[in-house]
Amino acid sequence: MTLTGAIGRFCGAIIDRIVRWLALSRIHPNVLTFMGLVINIWAAWLFARGSFRWAGLVVIGAGLFDMVDGRVARATSQVTRFGGFFDSVIDRYSDLALYMGLLVYYASINRFFYIVLTAVVMTGSVMISYTRARAENAIPKCKVGFLERPERVVLIIIGALFNRMAAVLWVIAVLSNLTVVHRMIYTFHECNLLEDAQLRAAPKNESSEVGSGQVKR
Repeated sequence: MTLTGAIGRFCGAIIDRIVRWLALSRIHPNVLTFMGLVINIWAAWLFARGSFRWAGLVVIGAGLFDMVDGRVARATSQVTRFGGFFDSVIDRYSDLALYMGLLVYYASINRFFYIVLTAVVMTGSVMISYTRARAENAIPKCKVGFLERPERVVLIIIGALFNRMAAVLWVIAVLSNLTVVHRMIYTFHECNLLEDAQLRAAPKNESSEVGSGQVKR
């Protein structure tokens, strides 16, 4: 077994125990989701103060709630449509809270360029989620692109813990918007395929209707 595999199994075992304990405590999964938001707001406050390393540690704690809420819902048979919706909405607020903390920090030290960069990151992050949600009204699935939420959170943690937030913001700004473009192109192709399939099926449907009409006569 590789070292990374061993670490993964060890962490997985810990998370499984936490999930079992939370399931036995009968706490509602939506409460766990909301607690994750509260912890992320705390991290945002630390970012605003410039305490980046502490903020990074708090974001790790918030990520634990993000990992277990869905598992607890499945373990306690409390998976609902609203739960998935609520989780997605709270995730967006959590992301934006962290970026708001960075905006406040850069404003406090008069770094106008990084205020703009953080705003671009916020826009890209929101648009990643929006393009998927909007695309899946037209096509079955649109889960393409590299920079989804887990990757963004990991990058924020790395930037905070290793004092490389400026570089991380550049990476997120570029990759998040590339992910949006990727999803737009993917959706364009998938929509064309669906429309072509519908056009090919239309003549068959018309001929079958004619045939059925002839039988009725």
